[in-house]
Amino acid sequence: MSTPSNLTIKNFEAILKAEKANLEKNIQMLKAEVSSIESDKDIGDMEDLAELEIDNSRDHAILYKLQSQVSEIDAALIRISMGIYGICEKTGKSIPIERLIANPTARTVVGE
Repeated sequence: MSTPSNLTIKNFEAILKAEKANLEKNIQMLKAEVSSIESDKDIGDMEDLAELEIDNSRDHAILYKLQSQVSEIDAALIRISMGIYGICEKTGKSIPIERLIANPTARTVVGE
């Protein structure tokens, strides 16, 4: 079982940390928006209320997706710290570098 070189792993670690910081920034902005929607008391009519409900529902779905992405990044960073990043969780084979470039949080080899 071989892993990508340490330099490559350091590069992936930097990419993952930068993406996590970006996601966390977006999560904070979205939480502020959700909070402002939930506290909006100036609802003029049923159309406004329906629109706010749709916006709130969409924002919660996006928030869930962003938080899931952060969790995947955290798991990848843990794998890096354990020295098992780039190793397929199912087969123990090395995940191709091209797959890791396309999806730095990849846990498995495609087709396995």
